[in-house]
Amino acid sequence: MADMSASASLAMTHLVPLAKEFDEDKVTPGVLGFIVFAVMALAVWGLMKSMNRHMGRVNFAEADDTAADAAVSDTGKSTA
Repeated sequence: MADMSASASLAMTHLVPLAKEFDEDKVTPGVLGFIVFAVMALAVWGLMKSMNRHMGRVNFAEADDTAADAAVSDTGKSTA
């Protein structure tokens, strides 16, 4: 573990001169944050497209009350 921190500090010493002003308190999401956000946005877009397709197949028309009453009264009859 100490080796990792040493290599990280060595990398930072090489990268710090590249940055004009390096603020240790500033945190930015970077490329990885953008990639994660883009993947999540594409997933939500796909889910919304799928939901719209499935909602288009739903029949929202209600059944006729007389047909529903007839079905209920027919199931109440016993043939045994």
